Amino acid sequence: MGRFVVLSGPSCIGKGPLVKALKIFHPHLVSGFQQVILYNDRAPRPGEVDGVDYHFRPRAEIERFRGDPGYVVADVRGDLQALELGRIQAILDQGGTPFFEGNPFIPAILRQAGVFDRYPALTVFLSPLSREEVLALKNPALKADLPALVADVQRRKLLHRTTRQKTYLSFKDLENIEKRCGSAYNEMKEACHFDWVIPNHDGEGNDNWDALYFPVGDARKTLEAFAGLLRGEQPHGRVEKWEPDLLP
Repeated sequence: MGRFVVLSGPSCIGKGPLVKALKIFHPHLVSGFQQVILYNDRAPRPGEVDGVDYHFRPRAEIERFRGDPGYVVADVRGDLQALELGRIQAILDQGGTPFFEGNPFIPAILRQAGVFDRYPALTVFLSPLSREEVLALKNPALKADLPALVADVQRRKLLHRTTRQKTYLSFKDLENIEKRCGSAYNEMKEACHFDWVIPNHDGEGNDNWDALYFPVGDARKTLEAFAGLLRGEQPHGRVEKWEPDLLP
């Protein structure tokens, strides 16, 4: 049986450009990947395609999936999302690799539903801070407000991405950014439940991913760390395992 590959982390952490870089620089590792596409009630962002990025549907339609054992449904930063469980088995039956790339709320529900007990899985979390950085910032002498710091780190990424997409931001855009960056710290608390954690400071929209064609900086290190896990190599270097009590 194949395995279910899960890549997750806060909004704008760099999941999308990581997958794009894998397809360019390590195509053999993702040749059998088939995205498990979520249903989502929000409007598409510029460049997003229905049935490719998400199944964009009215909220009332997704609400009807609640209580259906064939779906998992989650409220995600103001969006209502759902995943069809049968799609995982269908991809495996076709000899493919089911691949989920998205927020940590869906994997949490999948874990509770025993999906990762049913299927072999590789679960990887991208974090805006490394374990060492978290431990350093927990030093009482620094008086660091970790949730506020994480929110600010992700706010900068989100502002950069959204400005690149739209140039001028509306009040609704800013509200959406605040929801996403405000959720990041609680999402990081899910990292301890993943097989591995990879810290990445080069978020979505960062020039290190594609401005020079070849990924550089943290983008390159994150790419190679994830590629190593997909190859089945012994985790080392940037690949971390987080303990449940790391984040207060």
